[in-house]
Amino acid sequence: MHWSTIIYCGIITYLTRFSMIFLLKEDILNDKTKKILSYVPSAIFPAIIFPPIFLDSAGAIDIENNPKILASIFAIIIGYFSRSIIATIFAGLISYWFLIFVYYQ
Repeated sequence: MHWSTIIYCGIITYLTRFSMIFLLKEDILNDKTKKILSYVPSAIFPAIIFPPIFLDSAGAIDIENNPKILASIFAIIIGYFSRSIIATIFAGLISYWFLIFVYYQ
């Protein structure tokens, strides 16, 4: 029962998002709308990424002794120099795991 609900919700979510991409033709949008929409990824990315890094489970800002901040800084540095998404993800994960399991123990 639960798995079928999860799969059903996933299919509905996929179809609603895919329909907007599939049905939207590029010649419908004018140049100004295209320029405005080009800023959407850079506006959405911080809203998705920064709260899990800087906020604790209660929603308060957690800056002291927060290994996620150090791991994200390390991942940003690796991403800047390597220009590889996979290297950035692995660098962030490995540095975070190192910090929580070795350094902060």
